[in-house]
Amino acid sequence: MKNRLLLIYNPKAGKGQFLTQLPSVIDLFTKAGYAVEVYPTQAGGDCVRKIEAIEDMYDLIVPAGGDGTLDEVVTGLVRSGKKIPIGYIPVGSTNDYAKSLGLSANIIQAVGDILNGVPKALDVGLVNKNHIFAYVAAFGAFTDVAYTTNQDMKNLFGHIAYVFEATKRLADLKHYQVYVKTEDYENEQDYIFGMITNSISVGGIKNITGTEVQLDDGLFEVTLIRNPKNILEMQEIVGSLITQNYDTDLIDFLKAEEIEIRSKDMIPWTLDGEFGGVFQDVVIENKKQSMQFLLDPKKALVG
Repeated sequence: MKNRLLLIYNPKAGKGQFLTQLPSVIDLFTKAGYAVEVYPTQAGGDCVRKIEAIEDMYDLIVPAGGDGTLDEVVTGLVRSGKKIPIGYIPVGSTNDYAKSLGLSANIIQAVGDILNGVPKALDVGLVNKNHIFAYVAAFGAFTDVAYTTNQDMKNLFGHIAYVFEATKRLADLKHYQVYVKTEDYENEQDYIFGMITNSISVGGIKNITGTEVQLDDGLFEVTLIRNPKNILEMQEIVGSLITQNYDTDLIDFLKAEEIEIRSKDMIPWTLDGEFGGVFQDVVIENKKQSMQFLLDPKKALVG
């Protein structure tokens, strides 16, 4: 009896190149012994609803899209409690999590990596017991750039589109006075940006979260950028991020299993590059090794 595979793809992701490869993708999975069901997403949140509604009758779920599509698959699986492995075909504009996993941007090669893959259990994040993210939760400066940048601009210009959108925000930097607490850290400070990550790449920039990142250790990497008091401090922050030389007191780096962030203000958050809600207080937990991905052991960056 054939294994059942649910192939979910975002028709608008990337430059739409997946549609031209769809027949070949189905053919490869069919020849490998899968009965393939194909589902094109229709709107935001559609993928979550689809996953939550399915029965435990699939042996593999394959999202083909960007980080947002993957996030919705992970969210649907975690919320429903279904234990179905994921084989990811990254065809988005940035594909941060795919880079962290060492996945190929070539669609046919990505299918081959899935077929040669073995299950690997990786961490996911849980915000306030309800909101799930695969690799990053962030607040503050520029975090809405990913979901406000026009999709056509993303497709045409890639990362340049994000940079162009971000430069328009430089005069509107907002800071938040927040209380931060982890298992071994406690502080109250003004921050313009914060991100809680389980990824090697964020925003298309590798190693921005550090060089000692493991995706299955039950720990987040936490990066908090303090509010600069003058232009010189702003230049120091920007220089540190560009050179990835973080020998500065203006950026706080932590590792944590769980982090609590409280603010006097309501703060907009992004989860995996998409709008994630507005919160005054958040508790973010690392759900260690709670999601399985099929990864080719010869190519994957995770052990």
